[in-house]
Order: sequence, then C-alpha cells, then structure tokens
Amino acid sequence: MTETVNPKLATIKALLAKAEDPAASPEEAEAYFAKAADLMAKHGIEQAMLAETKPDTDKLASRTFDVKGKYIPDRSALLFAITHALGAQNVYWRLHDWETGKAYRSIKVYAHESTLDRVEMLFTSLQLQLLNGLKHTRPQYGESTTAYRKSWMAGFAASVRKRLAQAEEVALRENVQETGAVGAELVLVKREAAVEQYFKRAHPKVKSAPRRRLSGSGWLDGKAAGDRADLGQVRVGNARAKALSR
Repeated sequence: MTETVNPKLATIKALLAKAEDPAASPEEAEAYFAKAADLMAKHGIEQAMLAETKPDTDKLASRTFDVKGKYIPDRSALLFAITHALGAQNVYWRLHDWETGKAYRSIKVYAHESTLDRVEMLFTSLQLQLLNGLKHTRPQYGESTTAYRKSWMAGFAASVRKRLAQAEEVALRENVQETGAVGAELVLVKREAAVEQYFKRAHPKVKSAPRRRLSGSGWLDGKAAGDRADLGQVRVGNARAKALSR
C-alpha cells in the first residue's frame, strides 16, 4: 500500500532542510525556518480542527526518541523544549547500550499523532542547527569549554521553546482573525487537557526531574543563536493559559 504524502508536510521538510544547510547564510536560514514554523503551526491548528469532528484522524499516541552520542542531557533538553512548546508530555529513562557500552536516554513523548510528527521534524532539524552552531562557539579566556558549551545549549533550547510557543500563538491569532471565531482556542485547550490525562494514566507516579545546574557563561550566546531562528513575535491573549490553569 502506497503511503500518501501530505503536500504541506513535504513543503515544511524541504524548508527545514534548507535551514539546516551549512551553506545557507544566517539570514537565509532564519527565513527558511520562520516559514517552516509558520506552516507547521497552521498545519497543527488545521489538524486539531479536523480531529474535533473526526477524532480518528488524529488520535492520542506516544513516540520514543533514543538520544545517543554526544551531549545527551543537552540534546534531551532541546527535545523537552520542543514538546513543552507544542503541548506534549514526556518521560525519560537513563539506559545502557550493551553493544556500545555507553549510556543513553530513551524519551517517550505523548501527544496527538500530528503533534508527534511536528515534534519529530523539529527535533531532527534543531539538533543539526544546535550542533552546527556549537562548532563556532568561543568560551571566555580560561573558561571550561565543556561548561560553556552546556550553558550555550541551554540558552539555545530556552530560546527555541519561547519562539515555538510564539509561533503557535501567532497561528492561533491569525485563525481567529480569519474565521471570526474563538473555536480553535477552545479546541487546543481541550486537546492539551486530553494529552495531560493520557500521560497521567500511563505514568501516574512519575516525578519531575530536578533542575539542571550549569556554570558556564554561554547561556546568552546560545539564546542569541536560538533567536536567529525567529519563529514569530506576536502573542495572543492569555485566555488559553487561564483555561489550562483552572
């Protein structure tokens, strides 16, 4: 059976590939990524509204991401930033690869299927951008390179989370302006609540991980690198946040 390729997702993947290309200038990469994020956020709302009337088109599910190799905690933090910005939930385990003899993290993300697709595309792309940017970092004189890089990656992840959340809100505002209704906002609130309940049923006793303590001075530089992948600046009202806090 031939799998149908969604034209919009194909366009998003093509834009992300261009943003990841080391040959692209920072301005070109920013433009490609901003457009990809815009299309991705709009696609998310379209899928949410479709699933409201046809639930089978976008079911709750989970997907596992194994983070191996270098900078495991830091790349995991990037995945957490993406999942939180898109309203997903996650849990992770520290495991041991007996073939390589090295530790790794297995992260399970819970969300609707369309959101999981977006998480996977963004994580794949942003990991490349993070690692490419890391090659050009320069710690302060006498500072530990490792400490600087870890704080740089933390700043990058923090910026990504903020920018993605803004892109989601911009798409929501545009949907309200175009349709003249607030239905999409209520649907998104309901979807996030459903994801949270789905996650809690699977992991009723899970605890939050302790906050990481980083000593390097690279946080601001990493945040600036994340800022270059500008995902939108306009924010909508706080009705969604209020609804989620009830």
